[in-house]
Amino acid sequence: MAVAMLTTAARQSPTIDEPVYVGTATVYLKEHSLRYNPEHPPLGKLIIATGVPAADPHLKAGFRGDQSRLGRHLLFETGNDPWKLMFWARLPMIVLTLLFGLVVCAFARDLLGPVGGLVALALYAFSPDVIAHGSLATLDVPAAGFVLTSVWLTWRARRRPALYLPLAGVALGAALATKMNTLTAVPVVLLLVVSSVLAARGTFGRGTRSTARSLALGAAWAAGTALLAIAVVWASYLVVDPRLHWTPPAGMPTAHGLKATVTDLLPLPREYRDGMLIQFGKEEIVRPGFLYGRMYHGSLWYYLPAAFLVKTPLGMLALWLAGAVAMCAIRRLRPAAVYVLLPTAVLLAAAMTGTRDYGTRYAIFVPLFLAVAAAAVTAVRRSWANVMTALLVAYVAVSSLATYPYYLPYSNEAFGGPAKTHEWLHDSNVDWGQDLGRLADRLRERYPDDKVWLVYKGSGEPSYYGIHASDPLTVPSDEVHGLLVVSDSEVALAEAPLLSLLDGSRPVDEVGHSITIYRRP
Repeated sequence: MAVAMLTTAARQSPTIDEPVYVGTATVYLKEHSLRYNPEHPPLGKLIIATGVPAADPHLKAGFRGDQSRLGRHLLFETGNDPWKLMFWARLPMIVLTLLFGLVVCAFARDLLGPVGGLVALALYAFSPDVIAHGSLATLDVPAAGFVLTSVWLTWRARRRPALYLPLAGVALGAALATKMNTLTAVPVVLLLVVSSVLAARGTFGRGTRSTARSLALGAAWAAGTALLAIAVVWASYLVVDPRLHWTPPAGMPTAHGLKATVTDLLPLPREYRDGMLIQFGKEEIVRPGFLYGRMYHGSLWYYLPAAFLVKTPLGMLALWLAGAVAMCAIRRLRPAAVYVLLPTAVLLAAAMTGTRDYGTRYAIFVPLFLAVAAAAVTAVRRSWANVMTALLVAYVAVSSLATYPYYLPYSNEAFGGPAKTHEWLHDSNVDWGQDLGRLADRLRERYPDDKVWLVYKGSGEPSYYGIHASDPLTVPSDEVHGLLVVSDSEVALAEAPLLSLLDGSRPVDEVGHSITIYRRP
């Protein structure tokens, strides 16, 4: 997994979100300012910032563009080496992703022993989604990993609450300080805290008075866990700017009703609550989507489950299902099912209500938690079960290795593999702007003398990579001749005039399973 992520990180050009986070991390280091990317808390970007100094980036003093302009300025306009800067920004996330693999292994080992731990670790380590997003300087994997860590520590608290619950509160706070969508996990984790305290005291079946005392103690521990989580969030902001100088950006959205009430009541920094308002505003935007070959506007409640069917190895899907059934059916594992399956279900249900149908990264916690659940198949005391588990894990490994190094556009064999993913899904499931460097190499090697027209969706700067192309959408279609190069996400959502250009073109090549090269006579 480490080799896959490191080599992938070294060869991919910046994805759409990364320059914003890397630019913000650089501003944190150089100016101690919170003015950029307020819609996400600071911790994930502080982790990115631990790698950024190795690239010694230069940033124009007093730069005042927006956050997208900041990323482009840092990477392509100040003499920095974007390959070097992006690699060092991604490296801390790679290390963190590997550490979360140890949490997956430890959680499953606690429940099912060494063999179960190895099964869970294998599924995690070969997960194309986790490899793809764990090798990027983004926030999805760290947020999910911190939630998983808090739940695992809460499970361990069933034996030693005084040791593990404070650590669980810190891990929960780290999740909240990385992405705001983890707020959904707070009531679930606090409920599990109470359950762990009751289990530690052996309360069940001991009478009403004893149960009441234990419930009161559990509530007190839950409150303490919540306070620790809140403290971590505050600390993440104070590390960046101890004085918390904050001016809300122009055009700040407003919330009404329950959203406004909840936002106002949260004992979190003003910057965090304003970031929530920005996120609420983004949820109101009607966006185009693409699922199973159909473009639509708005969002589909079933988008994420449908996308996981495409993006998950078939053997992994089988083990997820079998493990979840085993965890519920085997009596000794039922208490653990609450810790593994309940957070997964609640977080997935919340993610399914979102309006951004952009990729499985919004539910990247699913392969983390369900890797632990899948390990429950090792508790089935049948020789055939062991054989089937080994075969399915091997199938997952082969499917994952076969997609190297193109993990972002992975799809399983039932949907045609990575080369066909763009026919089913778009955006970060397939094409997130990661192959601009590979495109430059391909054009230089195979098409050095052709006129190039480019429709690229991403944060890279084509000219930096030596791609000298024209925009075909700015001229009449009858003037577009030669190579028409189009990001697959743009193809999925194509409307006139791009659609008419594609209709008159013939596909001749593809790059990274994310960019298609057409020839237009």
